[in-house]
This record gives sequence, structure tokens and C-alpha cells, in this order.
Amino acid sequence: MNFLQDKKAEIYALGRIVFGFLFMLHGIGKLTAGGAPDYMWAWAFWVAGLLETIGGALIVVGLFGQIAAFLCSGLMAVAFFSMHFNLGGGIEGWNPLTNKGELAVLYCFGFLVMAANGTGTWSVDSKRE
Repeated sequence: MNFLQDKKAEIYALGRIVFGFLFMLHGIGKLTAGGAPDYMWAWAFWVAGLLETIGGALIVVGLFGQIAAFLCSGLMAVAFFSMHFNLGGGIEGWNPLTNKGELAVLYCFGFLVMAANGTGTWSVDSKRE
């Protein structure tokens, strides 16, 4: 399947922008929610909201994108293991499809790919190099 080979850079940039934008929306949702849910520490809720909003915005524009993506990947790893993963829950506790951690895993590894590959084209980082 080589028909998209010459558009690889643009497709990667679109993926980066969409991932960052959706992640930023999660952060904005937290910051405008009015407070942390009962099951979460308030400080962790606000830190996650700020990191999701600022990190997502940096990824969208591609400014310090590798650092932002690495931090966002780490945040999602922490989110999965602290909020979703249940060691004593049998297979359901380990399975992201049953413990509702699928989105955290997808964001974690999507951002890890971005951290490894950089921001690519259509980014501020590409103009600074």
C-alpha cells in the first residue's frame, strides 16, 4: 500500500494535531468542571487538567512537542495504573476494555510515538531547526 507514501508527513502531522486537540479538550473539561470527583485527589485532578490543556496545546502547534508528548505519555501511564488497573480484579482488572482504561492506553502510546518521532511538518519546532 504505497498510495499514501508521499503524504506520510502530512498524515502524521494531522494525527499529531488531532491527538493534541482531543487531549487539550479533556484538560479544558477538567479545568471547567468545578472540582475533582470524590474518587480523586483535588491536586492530582488540577495537575492533570493543566498538563492535558497545556501539553495538548503544545502538541497541536508543535512547540516543544517531544517534551510535551513525553510528559503527556507519562501522565496517561500514571492515569491508567492509578485509576483503571486493578491488580486484584482478575482479568477484568488488567484488561483496558473492561477497566475503562482503553483511552488512557491509546493516549499513552500515541504520545510515546510522538515523543520518539518528533513533531514533524506543520509545527513550530520544524521552523526553529
